[in-house]
Amino acid sequence: MSHTRREHLQAAAAAGLGLAAKAGGMSQAAYTLVPETYGQTLKTPDGRVVFQYMTRKPEQTNLRANSVCCFHPLNTPSGERLTDLAPGDHYHHRGVFLAWHAMEFRMPADFSAFGPTRPTKGHNVARGDFWGWGQYAPTPGRVIESRGVRLAKADARTAVVDIRNAWTIEGQVMLNEETRAEVRQEEGAYVLDLTCRLAPLFDLVLDRSAFGGFCVRARNDGESYYADARGKVALPDPHYSAPDLNWPPADWYDYTITLKDGKTVGCAVIDHPANPAATWHNPRYVWMINPCIVAERAFFIPADRPLLLRYRLLVHDGPTPQALIEQLAREWRGR
Repeated sequence: MSHTRREHLQAAAAAGLGLAAKAGGMSQAAYTLVPETYGQTLKTPDGRVVFQYMTRKPEQTNLRANSVCCFHPLNTPSGERLTDLAPGDHYHHRGVFLAWHAMEFRMPADFSAFGPTRPTKGHNVARGDFWGWGQYAPTPGRVIESRGVRLAKADARTAVVDIRNAWTIEGQVMLNEETRAEVRQEEGAYVLDLTCRLAPLFDLVLDRSAFGGFCVRARNDGESYYADARGKVALPDPHYSAPDLNWPPADWYDYTITLKDGKTVGCAVIDHPANPAATWHNPRYVWMINPCIVAERAFFIPADRPLLLRYRLLVHDGPTPQALIEQLAREWRGR
């Protein structure tokens, strides 16, 4: 074979390999995590925004909470925003977030200088409101700070995003949070499986309260309703001053809203059986879904025993997809 002929064949083979690689690359398009000004945005393989995880507070915002770490915007598969940030009714609410408004960290006290009659036991107390309300504990100097957001795994079907936050009081870390979000699309809905590991550096007491913990704060510019496995919920609204008004434990509750332009979107939150028992603070006049583990009693988290919380979210277009929610609830709850 002549030298020229061999070069032509080698060039053709190289071109073919290049085309195959490009074709393979197209077929292997994956979820991506893109840095933004105020956080990181997760996009589907075809470029749709699933959510932004906010790590930084915008310069111009109504948000009155010191902390911003949250999923916002959280979108439906059609690209419609579900969540709200600092709405006019509650300026401290922020997308999908995790916080409590009455937390007490108990730090070991040193009585060595107190003499022979010193106390035999005791601790120093640091109280904090990380929800941002400020009614039952201090908010100044109480901040949930981002320590990193990264794409741990991604392919054409799923994405895994790892989030690390530090809960601080006056700059001192009091609790480390690790949250993993596993994301996929299923039958016209985004499915987010969230696992939150909360490791306090000191013994922690969460005060009894009607609300607090994991919360989805949805938009309110339209007609809305709540639903469970039996259909639309007709229970009286809960109120923050009366924990016994919370809705009863349930596998899931869904919030659906028909926007002013006629489009319908919603979100279901599915509880996990390994979570502490929760009642649900879902007031129609606050437009949120909140499985609350402290409505029945105060909750104690030892410094050496991290708390794990698990929730599955379905973010959907259209009315409540009850059959899909039931199917995914059975899977999530191990039945």
